[in-house]
Amino acid sequence: MTERLDIVGIGNAIVDVIAPVNDGFLAENGVAKGVMTLIDRARATELYAAMPAAREISGGSGANTIAGAAALNCRTGFIGKVRDDQLGRIFAHDIRAGGVTYAGPFAPEDADEETARSLILVSPDGERSMNTYLGISTALHAGDIDEALLERADWLYLEGYLFDTPEAKEAYARAIAAVRRGGGKVALTCSDPFCIDRHRADFRRLIADEVDLLFANRDEALSLIETDSLEIALGMLSREVAIAAVTLSGDGAVILRGKTRTEVPAQAVDVVDSTGAGDLFAAGFMAPG
Repeated sequence: MTERLDIVGIGNAIVDVIAPVNDGFLAENGVAKGVMTLIDRARATELYAAMPAAREISGGSGANTIAGAAALNCRTGFIGKVRDDQLGRIFAHDIRAGGVTYAGPFAPEDADEETARSLILVSPDGERSMNTYLGISTALHAGDIDEALLERADWLYLEGYLFDTPEAKEAYARAIAAVRRGGGKVALTCSDPFCIDRHRADFRRLIADEVDLLFANRDEALSLIETDSLEIALGMLSREVAIAAVTLSGDGAVILRGKTRTEVPAQAVDVVDSTGAGDLFAAGFMAPG
């Protein structure tokens, strides 16, 4: 019998290019601090040329969560599209080396778009400013979904960043159907307030109809419910989804299970780089035990 998997994630397959900068660099190069900004290939080339020495590591929000779960000894898989180019091969090598089952999909080397990359600028306060060229990762469609893999999964983890095109929505629908056939559940991370702003109605429908576990930060929760009151947002989410895990930065996190509310305090640490913090929170939350 084929082994069950704890979590299979679907998201943008991205290679992160990370460099330390000061706030002056952000201002001089027109970079919005602390958020994720989508850029085209020309802007990616321009900004990369201006960056100081950087390090490259395979990433993407959903991929980070799955890699983190694998590091916690979970049995994991990932579905995310790359081109068969240098960065695509780096991504495939890195995620497999972390113990994750990964088979692409791979677009041919002559595809119009390249493997996605995120130029991540880390300021002295540890805040990260992401400038992301999504490239071929957004071309994921329903035919790319490995249904047999998903039928083996206890959890399907969906990344909000990818929820942007009709093709991706169809891919998510096929993935959800496959994981339900195998008796698994569905988790969704909102990813960023701009994702909610662009697709609020679709997110609300997906959460109400299909999602068992929702991850959001404070800003995403407020945007989702369209309110300035955190308490109103938490009350609505507690009624719309079985479990909601809402992170509150330095104020910790709140876990909602129906009428049960658990507040988790933050641990004091010296912040060096906040890249992927929410992704690893999700990995720890879903890990068995």
